[in-house]
Amino acid sequence: MDLQKQTAPAVSELRASDAERDRIADILRDALAEGRLTADEHAERVEGVLRAKTVGELDVFIRDLPAAHRQGPGPSPAPAPYRPTAGAIPIDPDDNVVAIFSSAVRKGRWRTGRRIHAYAIFGSVEIDLSEALFDHQQVMIKAFSVFGSVEIRVPENVSLRGMGGGVLGSFEVDTLDSGDPEAPVVYVDGWAVLGSVEARPRRGKVVADILDRVHRKVDKGLRKHLNH
Repeated sequence: MDLQKQTAPAVSELRASDAERDRIADILRDALAEGRLTADEHAERVEGVLRAKTVGELDVFIRDLPAAHRQGPGPSPAPAPYRPTAGAIPIDPDDNVVAIFSSAVRKGRWRTGRRIHAYAIFGSVEIDLSEALFDHQQVMIKAFSVFGSVEIRVPENVSLRGMGGGVLGSFEVDTLDSGDPEAPVVYVDGWAVLGSVEARPRRGKVVADILDRVHRKVDKGLRKHLNH
């Protein structure tokens, strides 16, 4: 009996993962900082990266950049620790977000403290850090959900760690690693009892102060170039 051979797909045809999109986005960010891309070109390519479905489609956006032709990968940044540094997080919260038979929201342009407590009891809490100002590198969100829901969103260029659990409930935290060693680390702890706690990155949103550092590098490079 003849067996039909199944040819493995080429690497360029494989479906792209979020980690691969993040890697390409990091290369584009560095190219912007080095002056290889204009702000408009960077924005256009990042938008294309978010829409790309295969590895081959991603490679198109960095084909003309030196980083795409290096012989080997550089040293990988050390991942963020899975527990906060001793003494970095206070015992008492800087902010309490409480929803009892109601809803509560923290979103927009606001300053995060080092510790945030969220309580959803027969209610819903939304904590959106995607446009927040981080004054500290390590932030702890202690979430308690009892017959309720706590939804947490973070910028895509921070590190995200989960340490809590569920009792007849759902406690889901997407582990996220930033390529920037100075990026904030958001820790989500607590319990979901007959309720839910969910923490995920909001794609397309990045920490503003990290972007500010990139812009400062671009400005410095332009000034250096103009002085020649």
